Amino acid sequence: MHVVSTGLAERDALQRRLYGLAPGGSSAEVDAAWQAALARLGDAHHVVLGVPSDVGAGFVRGANLAPAALRTTLLARADGPYGRDPGLVDAGDVRVVPQLLSDDMLSPAQRAATRLALYGDADSTLPVSPLDIARAALDALAVLAPRAVPIVLGGDHSVGWPAFAAAHTRHPRVGLLHFDAHTDLLEHRLGVRYCFATWAYHANELLGRDGRLVQVGVRASGQPREHWERTLGVRQVRMDEVEHLGAQGVADLVVRQFEARGVDGVYVSNDIDGLGAEFALATGTPEPGGLSPVFVREVTRLVCARFPLRGADLVEVAPPLHGEHPEEPARTLGHGADFLTDVLSTGASA
Repeated sequence: MHVVSTGLAERDALQRRLYGLAPGGSSAEVDAAWQAALARLGDAHHVVLGVPSDVGAGFVRGANLAPAALRTTLLARADGPYGRDPGLVDAGDVRVVPQLLSDDMLSPAQRAATRLALYGDADSTLPVSPLDIARAALDALAVLAPRAVPIVLGGDHSVGWPAFAAAHTRHPRVGLLHFDAHTDLLEHRLGVRYCFATWAYHANELLGRDGRLVQVGVRASGQPREHWERTLGVRQVRMDEVEHLGAQGVADLVVRQFEARGVDGVYVSNDIDGLGAEFALATGTPEPGGLSPVFVREVTRLVCARFPLRGADLVEVAPPLHGEHPEEPARTLGHGADFLTDVLSTGASA
C-alpha cells in the first residue's frame, strides 16, 4: 500500500495533515508517521483504503482524484472523524498504474514488466493492477486489522468488486445494499469482465443470486425492474417506490429482505450518482430525479442498526467534472464526506 497523488507538494501537504505532522520536513517523517499508523491496525475499528483509479469507468474520467479530495474535505471539518479517534486508521492508497485495470486482462510480458517497475522483481507473484492490488491489500488488512470495518474510497465503481469480494470472503452471509442510478448488472461490457458497469453482476454471482443484493435509486436502465429481478434474483427499489415508501419504508423493506435470507451483516456500496444531479454534479454520469443525501444516510443508518456493517465504499465522486457549477465540486464532496462520517462512526463488525 502506498499513498500516491499527482503533484508532490499537494501530496506532501495532504499526507502531513492526514498523519498530524507540521508543514515542511522530510519525506522520511511522512513514511514514519504512515508506518506508525499501520502499527495501530491491530486495535483499529475502522480502516480507510483509497483506490485512486478511474480506469474502469466509461469515457468520462476524474474519479481517480476523489480519495485525496474526500480526505481533504474530511480533514477540514473540526468535528470530522480524522485526528480524534486512534481507532480509525487511514492506510493510504493502493498504487495505481493508470493504464491498467485487472490482472486477468494483461499478458504475462506486461505483468512481468510492471512487476519489475513496481517491485523491482519481474518474477514476483504480486498483483500489478489497481483492482487486484486493492483485493490483496484488503485481504492483508483483514489479517492485520481483524476487528476493523474497511471503508474504501474510489475511484470508479469497478473498485466495488474487490472491496465487496474481500468482505464476502470474511462474511459469506453478508447482504449488499447498493445505492446507484444504474444497475451495473452487465456480465461484461465490450468484452471487459470487471468495470463500472459489471461489478454488481459479479457480486451477485458471489451471493448465488439469492436476493441478498438490494439496489436503491435505479432510474437509468435499459430494462425494467422485473427483468433484473426475474433473471438475476436482485431486489430493486426504483424511484417511484422510493417516493412512495420514504426512508423508513425502504429501510424496513431492506431489513425484511435480508432477514428472510439469513443475512448476518451488510456491505454498503454508495455510488454518488445515486443522488439526484441537483445534489451531486461532480460525477461521471449524473442523473436527475434521484435520491437525496439525507435519504441515503438515513436508510444506511436504519439498516446498520439491524445488521453490523461489514464494509462500505464511496465511488464515482469525480471532482474535475463539476460542469463549472459555482457550488461544485464542494457540494458533491460535502455529501460524500457526510456519508463517510456516518459509516466511520458505525459500529465495527463482530
